[in-house]
Amino acid sequence: RGNMFVDNRMTYLKREVMAAVASLFFENKLKEEINRIPTKIIPRNSVSHRCCVEKDREIIRQRVIASLGFGLEDEKLVDESLLSDFAEKALDRISPDEQILSFIDEACKACVRVNYYVTEVCRNCVAKPCITNCPKGAISSDEKKANIDSSKCVNCGLCLKMCPYHAIVYVPVPCEEACPAGAISKNASGKEEIDYNKCIHCGKCIRACPFGAVVEKSQIVEVLKSLTGSGKTTALIAPAIAGQFPFSMKQLSAGLREIGFDYVVEVALGADITAETEAEEFIERMASGDSIMGTSCCPAYVEAVKKHAKAFQKYVSHAKTPMSYTASMTREKFPDAVNVFIGPCIAKRHEGLRDDNVDYVITFEELGALFIAKGIDVSSCGESDFDLGYASPQGRNFPVSGGVAAAVKKILEDKGKGAELIPAYINGFNKKSISLLNIYASGKSPGNLIEVMSCEGGCICGPGVIANPKFAANKLKEYVDSKED
Repeated sequence: RGNMFVDNRMTYLKREVMAAVASLFFENKLKEEINRIPTKIIPRNSVSHRCCVEKDREIIRQRVIASLGFGLEDEKLVDESLLSDFAEKALDRISPDEQILSFIDEACKACVRVNYYVTEVCRNCVAKPCITNCPKGAISSDEKKANIDSSKCVNCGLCLKMCPYHAIVYVPVPCEEACPAGAISKNASGKEEIDYNKCIHCGKCIRACPFGAVVEKSQIVEVLKSLTGSGKTTALIAPAIAGQFPFSMKQLSAGLREIGFDYVVEVALGADITAETEAEEFIERMASGDSIMGTSCCPAYVEAVKKHAKAFQKYVSHAKTPMSYTASMTREKFPDAVNVFIGPCIAKRHEGLRDDNVDYVITFEELGALFIAKGIDVSSCGESDFDLGYASPQGRNFPVSGGVAAAVKKILEDKGKGAELIPAYINGFNKKSISLLNIYASGKSPGNLIEVMSCEGGCICGPGVIANPKFAANKLKEYVDSKED
């Protein structure tokens, strides 16, 4: 997990597919040329990373389908339809799919059914504590070593603890391990499935899978249609973008306009409204006797509270997210424009589907693909101001862990009430965090304002980022400190 942000082959393939789709769209050749994408990305003389080049191409083909905004659950449809068929449907589609994640079965390696494995280090000892302590009788031994019966094992881990030779190892299933909500499990055929009744749309599974089997259903085709249509389009850029590309924010604004966006608005403006609203609500809650209040900015955490930590739900702030406030502002100012949020977050795509003022959501990765497809070198662009003005440093600092609480505290200090706020942080959502929220709801909290970030380090570490988080954090700090306007 520590290497999740290191560039790897899957990262490059993902971006290459998105850029290829966008390029064909801009060339007005999407339906005519899209069937050739797999062979262009995986030429005949390529070294196969699976059983054969044909399987590598099939996985690219299914990734293209997901980039067009379709799921891969209907195997018959996926197997029998050409990419051009999906392209035609995508171009005719009125609204994007509600479910935002899917699995490429051919890419999923059906990771171990059991998380515990007996290695060759096993000495087949006489004591056999692994066998005698297994509560399900799942372990037996042959002439060489002990063996675990996957049909009986319940992954309790006692065998690992008891082995005197440390011959038993824990083998994680990366996507299951990364999911904080326990929403991913194997079906009868051993392939992974997502339970959307549990899923919080955090996107951690996408980053975790080393085979690239978890894919997001992109809205990039809808955005491309808006950019090339007769209407106006607004880019709502999340503040985490400051460290994602090697150019200034004003150059970014110019680059976005060159892609085809008519207006560019920084979502940090909405963050300022969120902070002000949460500060006022905090004062009211403390005055009414509440012991805690949770922030409201991270949609993955809010979804987790609704589904898995219901005791904490009444403490979540009623303030809207920065995206929501900004989209409302731009809808009022530019009522006929299509609002496109550009950020680091998969959960924002889920939130956007439920916000009437947000039309589409794309990630920083997808924006990078648009720049490549359009052939735009943003570092050579001029500079362009943002529409609707500029946000405060506190609003721009929202995407790092501690940034939301700091913004609320600054407002309270200006009101002479800063001493009343005692911040507490959940920096990165995992399985333990859900229990922690319920504990906080029971009155055992170390603070009275609970800031929760689904991604460790904040939004700059989201599943749709491009830059290394440490680099991004430094660049964001430079932007915040510069007070650029």
